Amino acid sequence: MVCLTHIAPLLPLSSSFSSISLPSSRQFKSFRTRMSSSSIDSAPPLPPPPDNGIVLGCGGATVDFLATVDSYPQPDDKIRSTSLKVQGGGNAGNALTCAARLGLTSRLISKVANDSQGKGILEELESDGVDTSFLVVSKEGNTPFTYIIVDKQTKTRTCIHTPGDPPMVPSDLSQSSMLSALDGASIAYFDVRLHETALVIANEASRKKIPILVDAEKKRDGLDDLLQLADYVVCTAKFPQAWTEASSIPGALVSMLLRLPKLKFVIVTLGEEGCLMIQRTSEEASESKETDIESLVETLKQRTDSTAAFSTCVSSETTKLKANGIGTLNGRLFLGTAEKIPPEELVDTTGAGDAFIGAVLYGICAGMPPEKMLPFAAQVAACNCRGLGARTGLPHRTDPRLVPFLV
Repeated sequence: MVCLTHIAPLLPLSSSFSSISLPSSRQFKSFRTRMSSSSIDSAPPLPPPPDNGIVLGCGGATVDFLATVDSYPQPDDKIRSTSLKVQGGGNAGNALTCAARLGLTSRLISKVANDSQGKGILEELESDGVDTSFLVVSKEGNTPFTYIIVDKQTKTRTCIHTPGDPPMVPSDLSQSSMLSALDGASIAYFDVRLHETALVIANEASRKKIPILVDAEKKRDGLDDLLQLADYVVCTAKFPQAWTEASSIPGALVSMLLRLPKLKFVIVTLGEEGCLMIQRTSEEASESKETDIESLVETLKQRTDSTAAFSTCVSSETTKLKANGIGTLNGRLFLGTAEKIPPEELVDTTGAGDAFIGAVLYGICAGMPPEKMLPFAAQVAACNCRGLGARTGLPHRTDPRLVPFLV
């Protein structure tokens, strides 16, 4: 059993979450102003965010208790943390915070309790510009929270999640609130938490022809129904094969696109190995241009610059992508590399996937081509890995490291 005695004392609901790590709205605005001024002085002027940059997200918003340890404990060990940070978390909360810092208008549908942790979550989201007016606040129960053990030795993190109680149900969100949240939205995003409510919102978004992005982290209740409505999917390395039972990741991506006819593209994130993306194309490929997907991946790998420290992207032309035993698909394959973060700068990978998704949401709204969107998303994720927790390292739009992608 892992000893969590260094975190547990912070859990009583009488403790003040906001007093631990949250800046006031005034302090945050002042900080953002200073960042904007210093960044603008040293970088080309940025164009405004996309006019259609309104993203509605539905999913998890939690409190994260991040304990850093020298090495992950063995069973029955008692160890000390070397640092402790308390901040907001949750896939949807993180991704929408990222999108807001990049300049999108972010609206979040989730549920918290009327306790100190829930109030802290709302304050932190609002300080980052996330619209929390659609969150449901339960008078009783507890806000969801997560213990995160960050291993300094392996640069990995282990998450232990406690769901909120009572859970969110569709009746918690009125029809009028849902329609207001969807009004003018450019894209809807779901992390497959709160799946019953998410499906109601997704069906309405689909009816209104609002594109949908699904975060397929792992198999969850309600995921299959949401995938049927998805225009875009971003998934973790283990998901494609687990969902399709294909023998390889590239083949599994082809299988996903064949099974989900509405899907425009699917991306799988591969950590330090970057990402793979297949984009469905309406353009008909030549009958003679049938290409084995496995061979094509290897060809693209040979075209990447292994010495480049920054993230890059290489792609195929439109072709018939063939996966043995699965089928063929007209599409393009993209291989994105990850930034090579120096070991002394790598702090914590918590929330890297959420940061990547936040950047993809921005890329879709801004009309970025995949060749630009994938390196941009990788850069945002790499920035996040340089800070402890899912939000500390999330870059703002004016960060000099992002300017080349936005001008």
